[in-house]
Formats: sequence, structure tokens, C-alpha cells
Amino acid sequence: MKVIDKIALVLIIIGAINWGLIGFFNFNLVDTIFGDMSIVSRIIYALVGISGLWGIKLLFDD
Repeated sequence: MKVIDKIALVLIIIGAINWGLIGFFNFNLVDTIFGDMSIVSRIIYALVGISGLWGIKLLFDD
């Protein structure tokens, strides 16, 4: 597995954990740590979204 694939997978996992926390406990970890829609949290959300798209590619890799 390439380094970029591992980074994408870690970000996908972080995003999934954050969504789980939101769904179960109404607690947004990213906003709590970095501020409600601050520049840093928006960058994290964007990176998680891009990683999710990259994850589609991982489904079809051999």
C-alpha cells in the first residue's frame, strides 16, 4: 500500500469516528478541538472528503 493510500485511509477513519460521535452523542470532535467551522476544521473536513473520494479508488486496486 502506498503512503498516500495509508494517509487517505487514516483520514477516512478519522472522519468515520467523527460522524459516529455526531450520530451517537451529538458531539463533533473536530469542531471541539479546532473551533466551529474555523479555517483548520474546514481544511480537515476538505481533506476527509478528498480522502473519501480517494477511498473509492482503493476499492478497485489489486
